[in-house]
Amino acid sequence: MTFLDTLGIDLPIIQAPMAGVSTPAMAAAVSNAGALGSLGVGATNADGARKMIAAFRERSSRSLNVNVFCHSPARADERIEAAWLERLRPQFERYGASPPSTVKEIYRSFVEDDAMLAALIAEKPRVVSFHFGLPSAERMRALREAGIVLIASATNLAEGRAAASAGVRAVVAQGYEAGGHRGVFDPDARDDRLGTFALTRLLVSQLNVPVIAAGGIMDGAGVGAALQLGAVAAQLGTAFIACPESEADAGYREMLRSDAAHHTVMTRAISGRPARCLRNAFTAFGESVMPAHVPAYPIAYDAGKALHAAAKAKQDFNYGAQWAGQGAPLARALPAAQLIATLAKEMGQ
Repeated sequence: MTFLDTLGIDLPIIQAPMAGVSTPAMAAAVSNAGALGSLGVGATNADGARKMIAAFRERSSRSLNVNVFCHSPARADERIEAAWLERLRPQFERYGASPPSTVKEIYRSFVEDDAMLAALIAEKPRVVSFHFGLPSAERMRALREAGIVLIASATNLAEGRAAASAGVRAVVAQGYEAGGHRGVFDPDARDDRLGTFALTRLLVSQLNVPVIAAGGIMDGAGVGAALQLGAVAAQLGTAFIACPESEADAGYREMLRSDAAHHTVMTRAISGRPARCLRNAFTAFGESVMPAHVPAYPIAYDAGKALHAAAKAKQDFNYGAQWAGQGAPLARALPAAQLIATLAKEMGQ
């Protein structure tokens, strides 16, 4: 049995989970087209995850990947949070608003979310994938015993080895080019910033599990190159943002079509963790901020979302979490199923 058989898919293409952008309609269209559709449930609770999975299953009976965040639970620091809100105050005041008086952890990590674990065991998606780290051995065992295929992201060899040793069936090699949140296990540790293809080749040569390439891959040529390097599949995220099924708002889509797509920025200011974003006013603000001054993830995201809401109310989209990878200028506004068919054709399939 090949790894694609294990996933229950026909094409070596995975639509990245992209919490806040991916939708059940997108995932279903991708899966129905022969690739692996994904849902990011890291920013919702167990009930929200169940509803998303149900909405997918109304549209598709094929394989689904459900992605969870495995970051260390946030440590609140009132001093840092108060100082951060004051630092953001001038940004809010541009839009006739004030920062919130306090900020909080807006969603729980899967490492301590028993309700999410129970929901996934009950729903049994074909795949559950981990980002930001790994859950406990007990949680992973429970998912495996439910017949679920486990996958984890890694940004370096040490993380890849940890994931393989923990018993995942495949490792996603997330290169520095990738859009959205960097999957580093420890955001405060040194990041060697390995590119997708160097990392993919390194993991293929060193791990005894399949490797999935992710980061900067936008077309069939990119997928084919990843396969030539030994990856069993490629994971594409930014390629799907412009699809009509995505949750990206009008401002996000407009920015993706603008010059900002040529200048993506890795920033911590929006959410509290490093993430690659289209260049906008928020990333410009973040360029002068030391990491130690930003509240913990996802507490900082509470403030970031409030600032975006204040700006958006005045029709300014420059403070959105407009995650995108370095391949952003190659994005195509195609329906998800048509994009999969196009990718397959470009690969010669």
